Amino acid sequence: MISGTTKIIAHLGFPTESFKAPLIYNPYFEKHGIDAVVVPMGCKTQSYPEFFRLLFGLSNIHGALITMPHKVSTVDLLDEVSVAVKVAGSCNAVVLSADGRLAGDMFDGEGFVRGVARKGRRLRGARVMLIGCGGVGSAIAASLAKAGVAELALYDSRDATMRALAGRLQTHYQVLKIVLGSNDPAGFDIVVNATPLGMNPGDPMPVEVGRIAPSTFVGEVVMKETVTPFLAAARARGCETQIGLDMLFEQIPVYLEFFGFPASSADELRKLAAVS
Repeated sequence: MISGTTKIIAHLGFPTESFKAPLIYNPYFEKHGIDAVVVPMGCKTQSYPEFFRLLFGLSNIHGALITMPHKVSTVDLLDEVSVAVKVAGSCNAVVLSADGRLAGDMFDGEGFVRGVARKGRRLRGARVMLIGCGGVGSAIAASLAKAGVAELALYDSRDATMRALAGRLQTHYQVLKIVLGSNDPAGFDIVVNATPLGMNPGDPMPVEVGRIAPSTFVGEVVMKETVTPFLAAARARGCETQIGLDMLFEQIPVYLEFFGFPASSADELRKLAAVS
């Protein structure tokens, strides 16, 4: 039941039809008697800065989940940001502090990394290839660097985007070895597709799957299909894989901590969620 004491967490983006977070958070809040609710709010780009400021002027606003197309533009609207935000250049979580300051963080990458670790894969010292250096790719890169990978190979068809991410990583993680410009997945411990390839029928593979060793862990960010053609091909080679939806479930416990709510686990959230 929503009342005058309910803490509102806005889910900001456009369009809202594909939003899954309310179907995960709200069943959790209901089960544990937490007086909070996640509300989808569709806001177009041209109205966003003004709407954002007005939203955080409400007396019952607690925070916000940020999704496309607002992850980048949100950064300049905040009072303080994490290192992950600085590396990613984008933000997907905002909380309003007691003193009225807006703090932002980025948990897309944390969700991906936690999922890999929970499957028993060691990240510290690993050699990782990341295909796609946009918003989600940059977030994953930030969390991989934080987790202590030894080498991070970046590839993006947009050279400037790739090099900009490399520069931000080097600023905050000076001992990290960064390799640019090749999409050959041979020899890596972990290969990550952080591009939209796989969302649409007939999309090309992000890398040549035949060059991936069976011992390589292969991760995906696309959530439109549970098992994308890329993951199916990797599994056929014997690779252990991680689906895109895992990244979503694994990051929500971190969000809950960020918002000051009781802790949960990805397993509990999966059981309660109204989404498979």
